[in-house]
Amino acid sequence: MFDRDDPRDRDDDSRDDYGVYDPRWNDDPRDPEDGGRERGRDRDRDRDRDPRDAFVEGLDLPRGLEHEIVLDERDRSYELNGEDSRTLTTVGAFRVVSESDLRDPREGAFDPRDDDHRHLRDQGLMRSVSLDGRERVVTLTERGRSLLEGHRRDRDDERYQEFRAGISRPRELTHDASLYRAYLRAEERLRDQGAEIRRVVLENDIKREYQEWLQEHNRGRPDSDGRPDRDPREIEEWAHEHDLPYFDESVHFPDFRLEYEVDGCDRHEDIEVVTDHYRGAHAASRARAGFVCYASSGGRGGRPIDPRLAEDFI
Repeated sequence: MFDRDDPRDRDDDSRDDYGVYDPRWNDDPRDPEDGGRERGRDRDRDRDRDPRDAFVEGLDLPRGLEHEIVLDERDRSYELNGEDSRTLTTVGAFRVVSESDLRDPREGAFDPRDDDHRHLRDQGLMRSVSLDGRERVVTLTERGRSLLEGHRRDRDDERYQEFRAGISRPRELTHDASLYRAYLRAEERLRDQGAEIRRVVLENDIKREYQEWLQEHNRGRPDSDGRPDRDPREIEEWAHEHDLPYFDESVHFPDFRLEYEVDGCDRHEDIEVVTDHYRGAHAASRARAGFVCYASSGGRGGRPIDPRLAEDFI
């Protein structure tokens, strides 16, 4: 984008007698051509932005093309570049990601014969898991997660991006591997609205916070039977405070929450990936929850759907 304080970027009639930029110039209808150039620069900037960059924010890791030596907390050394940093943080943010989704989203189609990330596995930072014999997913090792945690800039930031390692739900591996595809579609849509992605919060992390709150009164009590003593009214208030739907005497959780900033305001979007296995009451509850739904598909990213269409799976 041009420098608004540099007179070389402006026509003579965009300056006053002192050469000071008039902010009204940018909205001057007499200059549609320059406004078009401005919008073109914005589009070029967005095209160059990598949707994975949000996960590297807040970490002291390489960003450039050249490989650099990175040490972990045990002084073990690794060779990483910017692409490696984006890959590790993205895999850690979603826990599992399909290998075919790991290439730079701005590049062409994935060729399974190419393995740009083998050296990350060779260094013990990631491992692959077979999904269905035709596709593989990757997840961080504990060493990979520890490397990311050890390079946080601000450990006191309560809204930092969580990183996870290993497989937590083997039976739902196919579903979990599709979350990043849904993120790519949501990120593209929100970016067109001028949003800046801050972080993603997975369902298990939201549920963990909920369980900690449920058990708060039992913590440290040797006589506790482990049963939460929250009444339905308290639970409904907690759900309301966390902007989560509450109905049928239950809190309902999305697959992940996407937090972002637009026009200086913090916002979030709750996202659910709907598969052909959604049936009956489960499909109806997803529709009623009002989450932004993406239909899982074999193609990259899935497709956005009206949540009410989940009823079609019943």
